[in-house]
Amino acid sequence: MHRSELPAEVTDLLRAGTVIPAQPLALDAGRRFDPRRQRALTRYYLDAGAGGLAVGVHTTQFEIRDVGLYEPVLSLAMEAARAWTKRPLVMIAGVVGQTEQAVREARTAVGLGYHAGLLSLAALKGRSEDEIIAHCRRVADEIPLVGFYLQPAVGGLPLDANFWKRFCEIENVVAIKAAPFNRYRTIDVMRGLVEARAEDRITLYTGNDDHIVLDLAIPFQVIRDGEPVTVRFRGGLLGHWSVWTGGAVHLLDRIKAAVAAGAVPDELLALDARVTDCNAAFFDVANDFHGCIAGCHEVLRRQGLLEGIWCINPLEGLSPGQAEEIDRVCRVHADLADDDFVKTNLERWLAD
Repeated sequence: MHRSELPAEVTDLLRAGTVIPAQPLALDAGRRFDPRRQRALTRYYLDAGAGGLAVGVHTTQFEIRDVGLYEPVLSLAMEAARAWTKRPLVMIAGVVGQTEQAVREARTAVGLGYHAGLLSLAALKGRSEDEIIAHCRRVADEIPLVGFYLQPAVGGLPLDANFWKRFCEIENVVAIKAAPFNRYRTIDVMRGLVEARAEDRITLYTGNDDHIVLDLAIPFQVIRDGEPVTVRFRGGLLGHWSVWTGGAVHLLDRIKAAVAAGAVPDELLALDARVTDCNAAFFDVANDFHGCIAGCHEVLRRQGLLEGIWCINPLEGLSPGQAEEIDRVCRVHADLADDDFVKTNLERWLAD
């Protein structure tokens, strides 16, 4: 599928920038797939105002591929979304592995109606830049791509500005999720985009869960041919936005309005530190992100959306002290949460 085949309303939504939560995986106490609660998560995100979903990504647990859940999880998310709302959505599928696997997953995603593939390059560690670009080009033959700069702390590769220039020259790339959790590497993405002269085709989405507000609020300038070129993050594709999604939608709306008005107030900029403080607890920064998936599960469990925090890998769970940190941020940043919204709608979302 080529990007020109995407519905115009989907392309417009992607370009304008929206909230795209990275969808977690709902399991029961036996670590079996829980379709009822998985469906409830989709309904929650859509009613919260999300403009799309990212499914089969890191937050969904890459291990779904090892237990035969890749297609079932993607299929259920698509079916639930189509049944719940008729408004346009940007549906993004995680695509991973060596080229053969990535191509197979891209074809599966296209067959299920997904609009783009978020391409993880973690499996290509140790390969040359030429080999990685060839891989990206091959997958782009199957599906429009969202580039993914995954932070090295959870398996991503260091990717310099030249790589991103070459990646942005791939004609079927529609967006990039920049998530290196590193300002220098984030600027490398910007440089590559501008040097490829692709800023009018490729939309930037922040995945920097440690810098969400500032990424969305500030312009980035890159010098090209002696002149400044300004680019911006337009939306977010975030594991952090898998929780408190109603608050995230409100936050993005506030930032967009402030940017359009030409004046971002101090109190909005100050939210960057508060949101990052929440993320430190949810993502278990104190323990090198060991509990990042379980931490998001814990917030959803407290709200009643998930029954428990179980992961496919039984070794994944909350780190010592992480629950207490989540207690703290839920208490001091309660105004950023959407607990009342979830409580009001939970029974409806869980209904068959």
